[in-house]
Amino acid sequence: MPHTVASSSGVSLPESDHMHSRTRPTAIETRGTPASLREVDAFHPAGLHQPHSSVNDTVANDTTDDRQEIYDAYSPGGSPKIDWVVLVWMVVMHAGALLSPWFFTWQALGATIVLHWLTCSIGICLMYHRCLSHRSLKLAWPAHVFASFCGVISGEGKPLTWAAVHRLHHARSDKGGDPHSPLDGKWWSHMEWMFHYVNPKTREKLYQRFIPDLMNDKVLQFFEKTYVIWPVGVGIALYFIGGWPCVIWGLCLRMVLAYHSTWFVNSATHLWGYRNYETTDESRNLWWVAVLSYGEGWHNNHHAHPHVAPAGHRWWEFDPTWQAIRLLRATGMATNVDDRIPTEDDGQQNQLAA
Repeated sequence: MPHTVASSSGVSLPESDHMHSRTRPTAIETRGTPASLREVDAFHPAGLHQPHSSVNDTVANDTTDDRQEIYDAYSPGGSPKIDWVVLVWMVVMHAGALLSPWFFTWQALGATIVLHWLTCSIGICLMYHRCLSHRSLKLAWPAHVFASFCGVISGEGKPLTWAAVHRLHHARSDKGGDPHSPLDGKWWSHMEWMFHYVNPKTREKLYQRFIPDLMNDKVLQFFEKTYVIWPVGVGIALYFIGGWPCVIWGLCLRMVLAYHSTWFVNSATHLWGYRNYETTDESRNLWWVAVLSYGEGWHNNHHAHPHVAPAGHRWWEFDPTWQAIRLLRATGMATNVDDRIPTEDDGQQNQLAA
């Protein structure tokens, strides 16, 4: 699910043993449905039960070679280069997080808690994931801008890149071309996949195929062009507010905690947990990941019904991000919220359609 800052240069990366470990089919054709239609279903704004929109026309116009180029680029053996911007950023953030015990202040702790919730729940879970990637709701302009800003300062990447890679994940979940399946290795799915460089031309093809509906959003385009300044700007602001303790806690530790909680959705919830629905992938519901990620750990529910805004489908599956969406809807800031809690039969029908 997370995606980080993009680099424009890379160097050779030695192959690791797991790069050839995929045992599932890598062909574009799977389960009988044309790829151009099946992949749209994973994120179609109207859901699987509605006719396909003009998004289909855009997706269907690309070529088999383009699709395979995208799949290869996001597979373990696809890129022999390291994305040094991502790697260096992650090393710095983790190094800073390790220093946090020696820089504790109550002010820094408070900043960390508030920013963690804003960036991880509102920015990533609500905006990047449920709003942009799956169109589970629409936000009024002020909420759209603010939630996008929260996503940007999470440090998990540009909004268009995040949404495009996530839609690719749903289209190819635990198959060839899935960017972060644990069937390619636990560490690959958790974080290693982000360190592989993807060239700009392939990334543009990814955008054209998977997010044509988002490309003309002026707010998203603004944050795409100015992305780097916002996480760095927050770090500078934290320094002036509370010195190095606020930087170490409110930037480094906060980001590292959010990173790993999101990464556990990619790795752990495709390995361990229970299933409410029979899906064609290995998605699971895992309570402790749901706690760490503001409800995103109810991952089998989500893969069975990706367009549904609530991630928790049973009474005990608490979803804090869904509560935030309900509050936004009550104040008129969120509309077109898909709040239907499906049955198990619905999940099976959806997966057979895919």
